[in-house]
Amino acid sequence: MPDPHPHSGLGEPRGPSFLPGRPREHTEPLTPPASPPSHTTHRPPPTRPPRTHRPLAAAVLAAVLAGGLAGYAAGALGDDDPVPASAPAARAPGDLQAVAARVLPSVVSIRADRGQGSGFVFDERGRILTNAHVVEGSSRVSVELQDGRRLTAEVIGDDPAHDVAVLEPETSRGLRAADLATGTRPAVGDTVLAIGSPLGLSGTVTSGIVSALDRSVRLGEDGGGGPRRALQTDASINPGNSGGPLVDDEGRVIGINTAIATLDQNRGGSIGIGFAIPVGDAVEAARTIIDGG
Repeated sequence: MPDPHPHSGLGEPRGPSFLPGRPREHTEPLTPPASPPSHTTHRPPPTRPPRTHRPLAAAVLAAVLAGGLAGYAAGALGDDDPVPASAPAARAPGDLQAVAARVLPSVVSIRADRGQGSGFVFDERGRILTNAHVVEGSSRVSVELQDGRRLTAEVIGDDPAHDVAVLEPETSRGLRAADLATGTRPAVGDTVLAIGSPLGLSGTVTSGIVSALDRSVRLGEDGGGGPRRALQTDASINPGNSGGPLVDDEGRVIGINTAIATLDQNRGGSIGIGFAIPVGDAVEAARTIIDGG
């Protein structure tokens, strides 16, 4: 039965006022194309590889060739001993792999009446922060943890103007709060990770940088709260990422992924322009919700 509420977290793509209209959300099917039928006729192998005009094959070939040339150049400029092509690069203690492993246990997938989104545990009581438009119209939602457990959570309240909502799960057992960068301010060019469940693919991690600070963006499904400041990032975020954390290279949450801009009115995928609510603004709104304000 088709979902009567096709929204999948990020809602309709939204962006700065220079974007025309309000594009409708659309996602491409993820099913790979069917393989062409095989031929039974046997031919002797060609003397050299046949040319192909398929763009994907050409792109892969170009990547392979580029890697080979880079390896050759590195060997030519170094000493006479060849460097094994499979030698792994040295990793620093704070690399992105370690950051992702540290943050992922705090990130959850959320299934609400209108669709699906993301969230993260933000305090020691196990309460979860997400976007208001993810849980709009729901009093209770289903939350899936990274270990596969499913919990029911109550929607304590929401603030549509800031596009923030707070959830209280049925138990805090096994829930770990993420580190929040409320006392620091990110800088343009800082490395970031976006973590969430785009298109329902839980535990997805993408990387990028902070592209700009203090962008004026209308938040929420209808933007009724007026323009709010947001962080801009080129980390890939898509429908379903909404409510998930944007973290710095130390694993601290600096924002909540909430919106994307698009140039195509029929396709809502990432074009490298995403927006996140600064974590300080989100936590302030969450505290007001918790205090009943």
